[in-house]
Amino acid sequence: MDPEEQTALLSPSSDCLSEVRVFPLVFHLKKDVTGDIGVNTDSALTWEQLTASDVNFAIIRPLVFKYAKLKNMAVVYACLVVRSHFIHIVNENFADANIMASRAMACELLAMKLVRQFANEKLVLTTVLTTTWSPIAGAPPEVVENVRNSLGGGEEDLDDPTSALEMAIATKAKSFLSTTVVQTIVNDIYSGRIVFSMVSNRSLLADNYKPRSVEIYDSRKAPFLDHYRLRVPKYGVILEFLNFVVLMLTFCLCLSNQDFAQLGKWEGTFIIFAMAFLLEEYAQAREHGWSIYMASMWNAFDTAFLLIFLTYFGLRMKGLSQGNDHLSDLSFDILACGACILFPRLAFFAIKNNVIILALRGMVVDFVFFMCVAAVCFSGLLFTLWTLADHNQWPLKKIMWLMVQIWFGNTYLSFSQAESFHKLFGPILMTTFAALSNTLLLTILISILSNTFARINENARQEYLYQFTIFTIEGVKSDALFSYQPPFNLLAYMLLLPLSWILSPRALHSVNVFLIRLTSFPILIIIGLYERYFATGQDVRVSGKETAHNLYNSLPRNLKTMPLVEALVGSHAHTLYDAVFDIELSNEQEQELLEDFDFNDDDERPALRSFTSRESMRKGWRTRTPSRRRPTSIPVSPDNGLPSPRAPRSPRRRPKDSIKSIGEQTGVFDKLTLKAPSPLTRLFGVPRLLASASEGTESPTMSEEALAGVRRLEHVLEGIRDLPVQRLKDEMKDLQERQARIENLLLTLTRGMRNEPTAHGSRHNSTL
Repeated sequence: MDPEEQTALLSPSSDCLSEVRVFPLVFHLKKDVTGDIGVNTDSALTWEQLTASDVNFAIIRPLVFKYAKLKNMAVVYACLVVRSHFIHIVNENFADANIMASRAMACELLAMKLVRQFANEKLVLTTVLTTTWSPIAGAPPEVVENVRNSLGGGEEDLDDPTSALEMAIATKAKSFLSTTVVQTIVNDIYSGRIVFSMVSNRSLLADNYKPRSVEIYDSRKAPFLDHYRLRVPKYGVILEFLNFVVLMLTFCLCLSNQDFAQLGKWEGTFIIFAMAFLLEEYAQAREHGWSIYMASMWNAFDTAFLLIFLTYFGLRMKGLSQGNDHLSDLSFDILACGACILFPRLAFFAIKNNVIILALRGMVVDFVFFMCVAAVCFSGLLFTLWTLADHNQWPLKKIMWLMVQIWFGNTYLSFSQAESFHKLFGPILMTTFAALSNTLLLTILISILSNTFARINENARQEYLYQFTIFTIEGVKSDALFSYQPPFNLLAYMLLLPLSWILSPRALHSVNVFLIRLTSFPILIIIGLYERYFATGQDVRVSGKETAHNLYNSLPRNLKTMPLVEALVGSHAHTLYDAVFDIELSNEQEQELLEDFDFNDDDERPALRSFTSRESMRKGWRTRTPSRRRPTSIPVSPDNGLPSPRAPRSPRRRPKDSIKSIGEQTGVFDKLTLKAPSPLTRLFGVPRLLASASEGTESPTMSEEALAGVRRLEHVLEGIRDLPVQRLKDEMKDLQERQARIENLLLTLTRGMRNEPTAHGSRHNSTL
């Protein structure tokens, strides 16, 4: 049953999900993985070794069968929770880091195999991946109390559910997220074909009055102004792009109209949009957690821009309150630096799937780490030069700037300024620093960045799917603020937050829905029209394709073959091939097409036959019947090998006359004289004669030539009969007996070398 077509198929109920026990799964999985991997083996296992056939059948498959029998929908989540535990130990216990990493990879492999057990029904699979679970669900009361005491908090610390997809993102289970089963659900969530609501207790403005279970979205049954469609990630990326465009325009207008004395209208507009953007990013990081939020490289760019904006806003407000134009000027200078992040961030929307963009974050991280290490290493040289030099000529700031210039390639400064530090040690130190910075360390930096790019390029597909999954899960937000577009989210937060303290959940939900539809009325109309008339599979789009196809077919051939028209419409050959397979034939047309060829369902198909010896070959030749097929061509008499007067019984045979009448009309069979018809004559001779008869050939010369060819084949096969097959069998038997005697002799010799008593020696001892 296709869950996409059966919209009445319901997902597991909330009561059923609330009874799922998670803690016992986590406990047993940790015990089994710890006992199978690392205890029985002395060395750690890599991913290739874990996926090898021997380890898979010995360790992984038994665990998969064991936990698949439970049919517990939280088993995938439990595997990823245990994986996070082993990853945490890797960062603390360096002695067993490799073994713990192997166990973490084994948990990911178990999750990949167990998630396939739920792939038969899409709604159940979506429930397994998106339902939020608590790791202490089903734990004994004393365990819950111990967990509470170790956290040192209250009940709110224990109520932090997470889904399997969020755990996979947090633990960077990229192999699990890149599987076809998981990506099928992620793509459906991204496009809005599967809808659900995630209940979270970490939202700034939660509206959990009507939590929606997992279901297949049907635009024909949904309301026209469906405010839940604003949370579909596919539409969210378009709205986010438009919001970034507005933010960048106000950013440019703000810097173009600077007024140190007061806030201008464009500066105020930019501050409002930037505050709305800040509120949206903060709510997103709060709901999904900082680890999942920063796992996306785009959020790292957004966070950097927001830090620049907050620095600008603080200095600007202080400058306006104190009337200090210097602080205001500095604040605008800091804000201008945000263009280095805001402009590339907007451009990344178009090229975000490029490998270079995916590798950019890793390369930047490695570059910053390497520069910090280099700065620490050369801090000793900085202090030495500051000690040797004259402080009036070379202050610390000037020495640091000189070293930065030398580091980035201006090596001539190291030789021209070396003696100004010290006559003896100055040239030695500066030459050593120039050699290390430009020759050794810069080469190491390039090698590190190249290896980072090669590593990410090798796993580019996994990295892209990992980032795509992060963006999709972030798009499905339960916070009510995400349904508002900036700057209306500021207004909604200021209105709904006080109302949430005094209104009931139902009343708050009604007010929230009203405000969403009021502020996003044009957007909801566009989405509703698109999904009902212009989306894939809708009637308007299908009819439009048919109209364009008919218009293209009505064009003259010289216009169809024009390069521009062919590039716009498509190749005519592909259209022709697709049209051939789109045609549906009736039963009568299929029968007529089948009768064009002589297909017989009961005919024997050619197959390979093996004969064990020459005797079996002779026996097969002598006892083989002429044919086991239906007499669709020629019934052959077993007495003389000539055609039998019996007519063919196949209704598909096109010649309607009997074989006897054909032979009488052509006169071929009357002129044949067969002294001793052999099986080859009956097998090869008759169809050749029939072919000649059906073609209307009356020449007996062709029949004589055919018989001569058959006789030559008989002579060749008679020569094959005389091959020394029996002699070869006797020689093989003799060789086998010799091999057995040699093996017995070697066994006796080895027993003598090992001082083992032979049978003869035993009898000799017994005689004594």
